[in-house]
Amino acid sequence: MIRTPLRPLARILPARARGENPDLIERENIAQRHSDMEARARTRAEGRLLVLAAFFVCAYVAIGGRMAVMATSEPAEPVSVGGSAIANQRADIVDREGRILATNFETFSLYAQPPQMVDPLDAADKLVSIFPDLDRERLVKDFTGSRKFLWIKKKISPEQMQAVHDIGDPGLMFGPREMRLYPNGKLASHVLGGASFGKEGVNAAEVIGVAGVEKQFDDYLRDPANGGKPLALSLDLSIQDATEEVLYGGMKLMNAKGATSILMDVYTGEVISVASLPDFDPNERPRPPTSGFDPSESPLFNRAVQGVYELGSTFKIFTAAQAMELGLVNPDTIIDIRGPLRWGKFSIRDFSNYGKELSVTRIIEKSSNIGTARLAQQIGTERQRAFLDRLGMLKATPFEIVEASGGQPLLPKNWSELSTMTISYGHGISTTPMHLAAGYAALANGGRLVQPTILKQNGPQMGERIVSEDVARASLDMLRGVVSSGTASMADVSGYSVGGKTGSADKPKPMGGYYKDKVIATFAAVFPTDEPKYVLIVTLDEPEIIALDKDRRTAGWTAAPVAGEMIARLAPLLGLRPQIEPAPVTGVTLTSN
Repeated sequence: MIRTPLRPLARILPARARGENPDLIERENIAQRHSDMEARARTRAEGRLLVLAAFFVCAYVAIGGRMAVMATSEPAEPVSVGGSAIANQRADIVDREGRILATNFETFSLYAQPPQMVDPLDAADKLVSIFPDLDRERLVKDFTGSRKFLWIKKKISPEQMQAVHDIGDPGLMFGPREMRLYPNGKLASHVLGGASFGKEGVNAAEVIGVAGVEKQFDDYLRDPANGGKPLALSLDLSIQDATEEVLYGGMKLMNAKGATSILMDVYTGEVISVASLPDFDPNERPRPPTSGFDPSESPLFNRAVQGVYELGSTFKIFTAAQAMELGLVNPDTIIDIRGPLRWGKFSIRDFSNYGKELSVTRIIEKSSNIGTARLAQQIGTERQRAFLDRLGMLKATPFEIVEASGGQPLLPKNWSELSTMTISYGHGISTTPMHLAAGYAALANGGRLVQPTILKQNGPQMGERIVSEDVARASLDMLRGVVSSGTASMADVSGYSVGGKTGSADKPKPMGGYYKDKVIATFAAVFPTDEPKYVLIVTLDEPEIIALDKDRRTAGWTAAPVAGEMIARLAPLLGLRPQIEPAPVTGVTLTSN
């Protein structure tokens, strides 16, 4: 900007020469300068007013548009974003009929802000009366110390919440929570596992799985992309309840320290029920055992998939089936069973004297160790191992709960000929009852491998062929003979054709060797054998019962009758109609017209 001097010499000198006052020129220039300054200020103010007017017009348009949108939308209660994204994202778990096994439940947590408490000592006394497990001295120390915040209870009932509210202390506060609820209590507790809180805040806490299917399918259950679709299991709630009731009664009657049972569909691999005793309530899941404690003593221990046992003579049918599949024998082939059968310094003996020879069928019915070992010698080590591997007996079962991966079979370090003979009758190899169920299902469905699953299936899920249909049928006939005229007569159920095999194995000691008076008793059943549909495994840990004035521990006296009672209870629930043979007609005289 060019500034004009107030007293320019070009005008001052001529004005003086003419006798004029030069001050007039200065006043004229000052007036002109002020006029220019006012014009510039006016222009600047008008620009600012224009910008401000445009801003207000835009603001009014935005507000008016928002009001129009709100006026045309449905009214809704405002929702706090703080905790809903965490609390409401876990899906339900249901059985195969859609009945609830696990769901969510709205509750509250209790916390304290000591600086806001009016009477900390009185509050501590009243809280201990409401929650007897709280430590009063600890509460008093926390309430009167320097702490600004502390959790008191992560979840409380409505009654407890009201009782705390009645204390009236402003420093006791509640936070909304959504906890996992298992409405059936202990039912199927080992399958469901349990859940706990993960990330926690005052207004929300995420629910995460800690065991069982809750942990196995944690990502699915928490994935909002599933739209809250429930996880459908293969379990049947009614069947599971009846199974656990019969198994518990059998365990107590047989004085066993533990028990497990598995009911499996032989075509789909679906586990319809699976129970392990003792059990627990997942709503109040106990803490894991401390170090140095035998895991099997804990109610958290799942005997169906974590219990790795020698399952004894239940393995004999696999040996017979393989020998028949290889063409080495048929059901009527006579085998020399004279004993004892010696291998080096070791001897193999039978439970009783069965004579000099038996057919393959009678070897299974009588449960001859020597006869089965003779079959194993014909099969050979490599072929036996390959067959058991195909059956899935040499690796952890793929059953979809996290604990199943820990059920790794125990195999001999040196799979010698002696190992081949002992493994043929279920000694020297340890597997889980779930392995056994899958193996028997393969024989029951006509010789095809199935994978055990806890998820509901849409149809048969059979895999590779293990044995031919003829061999599978012959194996079922042998299993039927075990029940009708062999070691498992106590498992026979009127109206249902039950087949199966008993197995009694000495229980190993923790530091090596075997107990002489403790066994693992197992009965593996297939029913009905004329049209197989289900496999049932019942295993008892250290059973013992007095019968006919003697201590009885073998599976024929313990596991078999429990399985028979279970089949009698479950078969009608499964929709299986009993086959009643017509009784002879008496007291009727036939006449003709």
